[in-house]
Amino acid sequence: MTDINELKLELKQLRDELDLKMHLASLEMRQEWGQLEQKMESFSSRAGLEATRDGLGGALELLAGELKLGYQRFRAALKD
Repeated sequence: MTDINELKLELKQLRDELDLKMHLASLEMRQEWGQLEQKMESFSSRAGLEATRDGLGGALELLAGELKLGYQRFRAALKD
């Protein structure tokens, strides 16, 4: 299993980088960003519980994967 703290740090770095560039984004991208932000909030709140529940770690890894792909897509779109 991937270390949840490492995932959390990687996602925070991606998020912080993109947050600075969001003022350049279209309305559609800003709306999608809002959805990613909701997922990130869910991930962050659940990450603290990871060690206390069986199976939650796997669910967090899936959520982290979704977030990472979303942030990478935003990064690519904002570089255009």
